[in-house]
Amino acid sequence: MITAIVQAIDSNSVAAPASGAPTDRSARTIAAVIGRLITAGTIESGAKLPTVRQLSKQLGVSPTTVSEAWRGLAAAGAIETRGRNGTFVRSSGMPGTQLRYRRISAGSGQYELDLSSGIPDVELLPVLGPIVARVSRQSLTSSYLDNPVLPELAERLAADWPFETESLTVVDGALDALDRVGQIVLRLGDRVVVEDPCFPPMLDLLDRLGCEVIGVPLDDDGIELDGLRAALELDPAALIVQPRAQNPSSRAMSRRRAAAIAKLLAERRVTVIEDDHANDISSAPLVSLGSHLPERTIHIRSFSKSHGPDLRLAAVGGAGEIVQSLNTRRMLGPGWSSRILQAVLLELLDDPGTAEVLEHARSVYAARRRLISTRLTDAGIEHPNGDGINLWMTVDNEQSALLSLASRGIGAAPGTPFIVSAASDVAHLRVTAGLVPDARLGEIADRLVEAALTEHANSGQR
Repeated sequence: MITAIVQAIDSNSVAAPASGAPTDRSARTIAAVIGRLITAGTIESGAKLPTVRQLSKQLGVSPTTVSEAWRGLAAAGAIETRGRNGTFVRSSGMPGTQLRYRRISAGSGQYELDLSSGIPDVELLPVLGPIVARVSRQSLTSSYLDNPVLPELAERLAADWPFETESLTVVDGALDALDRVGQIVLRLGDRVVVEDPCFPPMLDLLDRLGCEVIGVPLDDDGIELDGLRAALELDPAALIVQPRAQNPSSRAMSRRRAAAIAKLLAERRVTVIEDDHANDISSAPLVSLGSHLPERTIHIRSFSKSHGPDLRLAAVGGAGEIVQSLNTRRMLGPGWSSRILQAVLLELLDDPGTAEVLEHARSVYAARRRLISTRLTDAGIEHPNGDGINLWMTVDNEQSALLSLASRGIGAAPGTPFIVSAASDVAHLRVTAGLVPDARLGEIADRLVEAALTEHANSGQR
């Protein structure tokens, strides 16, 4: 196959072979030629492609050039990576891999009380009416040439950033930020270290980017050091962490653990990507690796769960080269996030009433979680300590627990899509405890205990 690819690239040259002119072996040309070979059937559907190093050696180009070509083909849906098994031509008749996030949202809307969603309680969000009214009186006319971020908002965000940021921008939510940053710093086949368990859409995203995911377990202080140390020996390109209210475990990274992680990363070229999705509804203090490694940390702060999901806004700040690359690439697409919505967010951040609303929300979420946690502990059901709106609980059997809750009109998220490594045989559910109405807390807690202890029909032990 390598010979066929090299010959096709050589014959693709604009100059005649006898002219002595160099053959075009750019990433774009390599991708285009291989794409045509796949379309023509010369490289068959399902075929395993050469490794990046094998092809780069034969073509006399750098591995980075071939990796870029592979990435373009993957983005076009022509090829797919299967981790250490290699890269393959995607089978045209084969249905796409089921996305993890669809497995946690499959029953959405079917239950009287849906605790699978991971969304905030709308009753605890700031009221936008007065804010929007104030914004509507402002001059909202702007130009394509204006700064993508309102200067006043940029100043307000920078003043509250967890470390001194080289550059800052605003995008359409945390996942949009993760996607855009990932496209800049990651290449096809790159290894990425994540927390295990991890947020399913993040895993789906890394899969679509063609990355190999390395999961590292968590303890009460954050990502475990021994596991991280072992993962770093595999030369990952990035480490993605959720510094507080980790989804799904709800754990937070301690300052001591952050310092230890930064020490491990000090001599390695690893980009740190932090996803602070919970923001101000988390009771835990924000601990950022950017305070130790500001030049290669990208911090993402979402306002969806705290200020309103339909604001669709998240701030991205940190390593200046990455943020500026994000802004430049974005000008070829949406350009910027609505400055009208940015004006609404700025009003919210400056309004004293917003702080009171957020303080109340934190208190209510903590109280709901605390009551449910107490019932689970009394029943001997393991679950991590933490905060935020989600609760990660062990169950005897995932499917039986889900059915038990469904029979009571309650939805929960299965734990399997959150798990990175298949090493653990402990079953879990993720429950959005923050959505349980106060009047039903005791009842729902009892239902969760009952579901956790429901054994599979064929199981004789817990």
